[in-house]
Amino acid sequence: MEMRERHEHDVLVIGAGGAGLRATIEAIAAGASVALVGKSLLGKAHTVMAEGGMAAALGNNRPEDNWRVHFRDTMRGGKGLCDWRMAQAHAREAPDRVRELEAWGALFDRAEDGRMNQRPFGGHTYGRLAHVGDRTGLELIRTLQDHAVHEGADVFMECTVVRLLVVEGRVAGALAYWRPTGEFVLFRARTVILATGGLGKAWKITSNSWECTGDGVALAYHAGAELMGMEFVQFHPTGMVWPPSVRGTLVTEGVRGEGGVLTNSEGERFMFRYVPEMFEGDYAETEEEADRWVEGDRVSNRRPPELLTRDVVAKAIIAEVEAGRGSPHGGVFLDISSKRGPEYIKAKLPSMYHQFKELAGVDITVDAMEVGPTTHYAMGGVKVDPETAATCVPGLYAAGEVAAGLHGGNRLGGNSLSDLIVFGRRAGAAAAAEAKDLDLIDVADGELEDAERQALSPFAREGGRNPFSLQEELQQVMQDKVGIARTEAHLHEALADVRRLRAEVDSCSADGGRAFNPGWHTWIDLHAMLTVSEAVVLAALERRESRGAHTRIDYPDSDPEFGRVNLVIRSSDGRMVTDAEPVAAPPDDLRRLIEEGV
Repeated sequence: MEMRERHEHDVLVIGAGGAGLRATIEAIAAGASVALVGKSLLGKAHTVMAEGGMAAALGNNRPEDNWRVHFRDTMRGGKGLCDWRMAQAHAREAPDRVRELEAWGALFDRAEDGRMNQRPFGGHTYGRLAHVGDRTGLELIRTLQDHAVHEGADVFMECTVVRLLVVEGRVAGALAYWRPTGEFVLFRARTVILATGGLGKAWKITSNSWECTGDGVALAYHAGAELMGMEFVQFHPTGMVWPPSVRGTLVTEGVRGEGGVLTNSEGERFMFRYVPEMFEGDYAETEEEADRWVEGDRVSNRRPPELLTRDVVAKAIIAEVEAGRGSPHGGVFLDISSKRGPEYIKAKLPSMYHQFKELAGVDITVDAMEVGPTTHYAMGGVKVDPETAATCVPGLYAAGEVAAGLHGGNRLGGNSLSDLIVFGRRAGAAAAAEAKDLDLIDVADGELEDAERQALSPFAREGGRNPFSLQEELQQVMQDKVGIARTEAHLHEALADVRRLRAEVDSCSADGGRAFNPGWHTWIDLHAMLTVSEAVVLAALERRESRGAHTRIDYPDSDPEFGRVNLVIRSSDGRMVTDAEPVAAPPDDLRRLIEEGV
C-alpha cells in the first residue's frame, strides 16, 4: 500500500451540509481543532436543495405561536414516536438558532412591518417557516460555510469516507479517499460527528441529490452503532412527474403554503375528502373557508387541507391516480396561478418558476404543475442520545437527517432545517467537550491495509458486473416493493433481492484508473445503499401496522402497541437484528399538551 496522507484533529466532522457546518462552528467555538470532510464541493451539500424554510416559533405571524405549540405539532406529526426530549429542545431552541443565522448574515424575507416573514406549512398550527423565497437551504449553507471558514475550519472537499476506525470499542478516526485522485487519506481524531444526510438515492424516484446514499447510517452501523426508525421514509407529495428526465425533482411545499391547490383530472379540489378524523377540527371544510385562510382571515384558523401532513397528502394523491383521476403523466395538478398573481409568484417562488419554465416548459404563473410523490427524507437513522447527539459507540456522534429520534413516524415540513442547526450545535459542543479529555488513538496498519484492500478490490477483477446496473436494479426494487404502500409479500421479495444484490456487489469490477472513476465511486456507494436498504426492509416487515410515513396495505390500521415502541436495529454476529424498545413517555404536563392542546 502507498504512503497515506495523514491529518490529526480534535474533532472530525463527516458531512458539510447544515448539520456538519453548524457542528463545526460550535466545536471551534469550544476550542477544538476541526476537520470538515465533504463528499462534494463545499457549498454543494444536499441542504442547498431545501426550499420552503426553517420552522421556528418566532411568533411573527401570530403572537400566539410559541415553543409549546411547535412542540405539540411536532409530536402529533410524528404519530407518537418522536423522542419528546428532542422535540422539546428543538422547539425551544429553534428561534435562537434562526436569529443567530440572521446575526451571521442570513437575509431572510421580511414582512411589511420589517419583521422576519414566516410562511405556513403542512402540519403547523401557525405560519412559522422563516424563509428566503424558495431558496432557504442555499442561504443557510452560504451563511454557515462563510462563518465556518472564517472561524478556522480545516475543509477537505471531494473526500469520501470508506470506514470509521474503531480501536478497543472507541472511534479513533476515519479512512477516506480523494475522489479526484483515488488516493487514501487518514483522519485521526478524538471524536467524530456524522452529518452525512439521508438515503433517498436507494429509490429510483427521489428528490435527493447524488450524495444521499446512506453513507453515515452505514458507517455507524458497521462501527457498532444502533439504528432506529428505519421503516419511516417520507415520500414528499409533490415532485415533478414530467418530463421523465427530471421526475422526482422537488416541488416545494412552499407552493401550497403560499396558497397553491391540488386538483385532479376532473378539476376537483380533492383534499377535502382526505382529512383524517383526528384533524377534522383543524382544517377547512369548504373551498371558501380555505381561501379566506389563505387571504389572511385567521379567525377560525382552519387551514386548507393541502396543508395536511405529508404522509396524508402523498397517500391522497396516490389514491386519486389509482382511481383514474390522475393527470396525463401519472400525477395530479398543483395550481398557484388561480390564487396568486404573476409578480407575487415570481417573488415568492422564484426557483419554482424557473424550474418549471426551464425543465418542463410550463409557466406556473399561467398553468398548473403536474406533481406526484417522490422519495424525500429519512425519519430513521442512527440512534442518538437526545441531549448530546452521542451514539452508543464512545466518541461517535450524529446530527441532522442521519440521526433518528426527533421526527418519529413523519417529519413536518420545515423541521429539517431547524433540526440541522439545533442538533448540529449540540453535537459540536458535546464532541468538543469530550475531546478535551482524550488522547489520539493509534490505528494498526493492518486495519488500514485491510480497509484499503477492500476498497480497491473492484480493480483486481476483470469482466465483473457493472456497478451502475446493480445500482439501477436496487433502486427499482426499493421503488416497486418498498414504496409508499407496502405488503408482507413484496417486503419479503425485497429482502431476498437486497441480500442477493449484496452477494453480487463483490463480483463487480471497475475499469480504468482511480482518478475521477465514477464506476468505482458507485461501487463504494453501493455498500452503504445495500446496508440501509436491508435495514429499511427489515424494520418495515417488523412494523405490522400503518403509521405516519409507513403504510402496510395488509395492516391498514395503527396498532396502539406499536405506537409505544421504536424498532432498533443492531448487528449481532454479522447479522442485522431488530428489537422493539419503548418510547420514552413525556412528563404529564407535556402529555396533556400533546393530547389536549395549548
